[in-house]
Amino acid sequence: MSLNFASFFDASTIIKLHIIAAFFALFMGAGQMVMRKGTRPHRLVGKIWVFAMVVVALSSFFIHEIRVIGNFSPIHLLSIITLIWLVFGVQAARKKQIKRHQIIMNSIYFFALIVTGFFTLLPGRLMHEILFG
Repeated sequence: MSLNFASFFDASTIIKLHIIAAFFALFMGAGQMVMRKGTRPHRLVGKIWVFAMVVVALSSFFIHEIRVIGNFSPIHLLSIITLIWLVFGVQAARKKQIKRHQIIMNSIYFFALIVTGFFTLLPGRLMHEILFG
């Protein structure tokens, strides 16, 4: 694997922000899954992770590399769903609905970061260019 950071640095500011927030959320989320639940550090990291996910979702609305309906693609629908589910996940935690909170947050992590992350690795996409030259 030959990293091509020039492609990253050549990208627009919004795409750089999107990538940085996504990687941050990816690693923070992985750490969150192994942390002891319900502790003060878990809640703090959770708040930071939610903020990072909001940045990822909102920044996607300014990225229009794939256009299906006007300037938008199915990924933008996922961003809307992610924002809604983040609200539900935080509400569940506040209401002490821990199992619901866990299911929602794990689902967001899997679908909004892992699944979509694999799509960014397809040839012709920026992350493919950055990671594989």
